Amino acid sequence: MSARIYSPAKTAMQSGRAKTGRWLLEFEPQERRAIDPLMGYTSSSDMTSQVRLWFDTKEEAVAYAKREGIAYRVDEPKERARHTISYADNFRYDRKTPWTH
Repeated sequence: MSARIYSPAKTAMQSGRAKTGRWLLEFEPQERRAIDPLMGYTSSSDMTSQVRLWFDTKEEAVAYAKREGIAYRVDEPKERARHTISYADNFRYDRKTPWTH
């Protein structure tokens, strides 16, 4: 049984970054999902896939995994690329392409 520790990125429906600083411990799937032939539902008998543990810091999540004897993998979050642009840049005299209507 192995787990993945990561900090989830914001969803596409969010404009702010609230609730993105927390860390999540999720277990890796142990078996494949199967499709029920009658109803078409996707199911699995793997109960650990339903467990999601939230932590305030990465260190707390790692300490929990070590204490419980869970093999884990830490995925570091990617840094956001900041693109600083200004409306005034549209009217700069040294623009690479001319700004016309």
